[in-house]
Amino acid sequence: MARLPRLTLPGYPHHIIQRGNNRQMIFADKQDFETMLALLTESAQKFGVAVHAYVLMDNHFHLLATPSTAEALPLMMQAVGRSYVRTFNQRHGRSGTLWEGRYRSTLIETERYLLACMVYLDLNPVRAGRVAQPGAWPWSSHAHHLGQRSDKLVTPHALYWALGNTPFAREAAYAALVQASIGHGEQVALTDAALRGWALGSADFVAALQKKSPRRVTKAKPGRPPSVRKIMVK
Repeated sequence: MARLPRLTLPGYPHHIIQRGNNRQMIFADKQDFETMLALLTESAQKFGVAVHAYVLMDNHFHLLATPSTAEALPLMMQAVGRSYVRTFNQRHGRSGTLWEGRYRSTLIETERYLLACMVYLDLNPVRAGRVAQPGAWPWSSHAHHLGQRSDKLVTPHALYWALGNTPFAREAAYAALVQASIGHGEQVALTDAALRGWALGSADFVAALQKKSPRRVTKAKPGRPPSVRKIMVK
C-alpha cells in the first residue's frame, strides 16, 4: 500500500517527530545538540517556520511549529536533516543514514492541544528518566517559556502570550501548566497522531481540515463500506 503524503497546511501548528535509525543516538555530546539548534534556527528563519516549542533527546527530537507556506516545513526539515547528518558523520567518523526514515508530523487543533503539546515536549526528558524536573534538561524550550533564557529559535504562539498580560504572569501561568502535567490519554493521542499522520482535534476541526486538503486527514473506519441491498418487491 502506498504511503500517504504528509498532512501539511500553512497557518496550523504541527507536531513533528524525527527519530534516529533503530533508535540510535543522534546527539553524542553538547556540540551535537548545539549544532542542531543552530541549524533549526537558521532554517526556520530562512523558510518561514515559526517554532513554538522543541525538545532534543538523545535519539530523537520533537518540534511544535507553524509553517507559513505549504512547502516551508518540508524544506526546513530537509535542509536541517541533510546538513546535520553530514556534520554528525564527519565529526564522529561514520557514514550512512542517521534518521529512521522520513520525519513524522501532523496538525493539531490550536485551542485544544497546543499548550498541552508544549507541556508534553517539556516533560519528555522527565518521562524518559533523564531528569527529575524539566528545567534540568537544557535542550528544550522550557527555560525560554519560563523567562530563564532567551532562545532565538522560539517564536511564542499567541496562546502562550494570552496566558498573562505581563511576562511574569505568562511565565507563572505556564509553569503551573507544566506542574499540572497532562493526562496519559493526551500523551498517547499526541504521540500517536504525529507518528501516524492523522489530524488531532475535535470533529468540527477535522471536518474543516478535510475541506482544505485532498489527502485524508483521519483514519478510515474499519470494515467494508455498507453495500446497497436490493429490495425485492413482491
